Amino acid sequence: MPPTFGDFRFKDLVATMELQSLASCLAILLVGAFFLAGVCHRRGCHGRKYNLPPGPRPWPVIGNLNHIGTLPHLSLHILAKRYGPFMSLRLGSVPVIVGSSVDAARFFLKTHDTAFLDRARTAVGRYTLYNCSNMSWSPYGPYWRQARKLWQAELFSAKCLMSQEHVRVEEVRDMLRDLWVASSSAGSRNAVTLRDHLLMVSLNVVSRLVLGKKYISEERPDTGTTPKEFRWMIDELFVLMGVLNIGDMIPWLNCLDLQGYIRRMKRVSKMFDGFLEHVLDEHNERRQREGKEFVALDMVDQLLQLADDQNLEVPIHRDGVKAFTLDLIAGGTETSAVTVEWAMSEILRKPEVLAKATEELDRVVGRSQLVTEADIPNLPYLEAIVKEAMRLHPVAPLLVPRLSREDTSVGGYDIPTSTRVLINVWAIGRDPTVWEAPTEFRPERFLGSNVDVKGQHFCLLPFGSGRRMCPGLPLGLIMVHLTLANLLHGFTWRLPYGTAPEDLSMEEKLGITTPRLVPLEAVAERRLPAHLYAGPSMNE
Repeated sequence: MPPTFGDFRFKDLVATMELQSLASCLAILLVGAFFLAGVCHRRGCHGRKYNLPPGPRPWPVIGNLNHIGTLPHLSLHILAKRYGPFMSLRLGSVPVIVGSSVDAARFFLKTHDTAFLDRARTAVGRYTLYNCSNMSWSPYGPYWRQARKLWQAELFSAKCLMSQEHVRVEEVRDMLRDLWVASSSAGSRNAVTLRDHLLMVSLNVVSRLVLGKKYISEERPDTGTTPKEFRWMIDELFVLMGVLNIGDMIPWLNCLDLQGYIRRMKRVSKMFDGFLEHVLDEHNERRQREGKEFVALDMVDQLLQLADDQNLEVPIHRDGVKAFTLDLIAGGTETSAVTVEWAMSEILRKPEVLAKATEELDRVVGRSQLVTEADIPNLPYLEAIVKEAMRLHPVAPLLVPRLSREDTSVGGYDIPTSTRVLINVWAIGRDPTVWEAPTEFRPERFLGSNVDVKGQHFCLLPFGSGRRMCPGLPLGLIMVHLTLANLLHGFTWRLPYGTAPEDLSMEEKLGITTPRLVPLEAVAERRLPAHLYAGPSMNE
């Protein structure tokens, strides 16, 4: 049985705080035993001497692990201020280049995109993602190229997304109803925890689109997984995707599992695998039962059909189907919920932004209906809010690390083959040479601007860019805009009694995404006719 959310956050925080002290201890204990100072970190595996970008001098054995704190994107941002936008590090025995500027992002993600398409095989990929057989972490090659084409042509095509609009509409309405009920029972002075509702609407939408029905609900105990347990599993997976596992950096320490991460990876993997096996068994039973009359109704059906295709360049095995399914569930659930929560956090700190957003919604949509997807293009201020939230709080602040496939050079510096590349989009979003008042939440900066989040403008890359950018971008943008718009249109929001806007905590928590350390609590009061919240759910 997973620990409760409260226990989980505490233990996770403790685990992440141990990283810097662990690195320091390793430095003291191991420097004397392993004298590696004579092995120059600036030599390649074939003896060639590389002129690497500047960076802090690495320690023997641990390299620069002692420079990485509990929030790696913040630690790297601080280091880049000293060493520049192209910075060289060595994390254990792993060479790393960090790009922290628009030019650096363009170099890695566009100009030399093909040279940096690979992924390193890390513990999280091996133990939780079926040996890196999912879309996001699979190494560059025929399998990944094939998966990318399938995702673009089949799973996230415009036609497919349009056909699923009714699911998103129904689940957003259900979220508003649940918020109304929760806020009514809480009383006018008590707050609701917004993240719980955001996770559930995302999970319900993704579950219906990917799995065909709501597998995760109190009324459906057949999977053996409750909503609370599943949310814990999602949280745990994203934390483990973002940690620095010492064994990945110093391979001969991997068997010791000093931080306990591998043990946690195996545990959450076992839980997900049991759930996914149940899902695939149910889908296969229907396929066999219906025979030639079978029609694919959801993404798992599509994946199973694709896996049966004898003409595929690389076969997709059962583990591959489970890995892709896990990608779809986890990516679609966590990322949109985190983005909307950060957007609401920023809005509640700026009453003037909230007033402008609600005025636009009343003018364009009116108070007799909820916001539809067709309304979004007519809501420029709402879109500006989303862009500004993604600038300050990108879903993946360091993106997913890339791996160089060949030697390259930039500005007279060398980047050797097999170097891991981190793009600090969090730092780029706060670059004062690009953004005026970069730490302030100002949606107005995007009004009349052609800058978007689709990978063409390297000052704003919440989904990445190039061939490895997030394939779920179309669905993610729809869900963020639709959810946020209806939250702002459906309720009058304010912070809990006694909490001033300037006192609202904006601390982050470690993970491949960076959610709020403390979930956002706010008071919600209904502002539209009651019948709009109480429409029948049509998802059964």
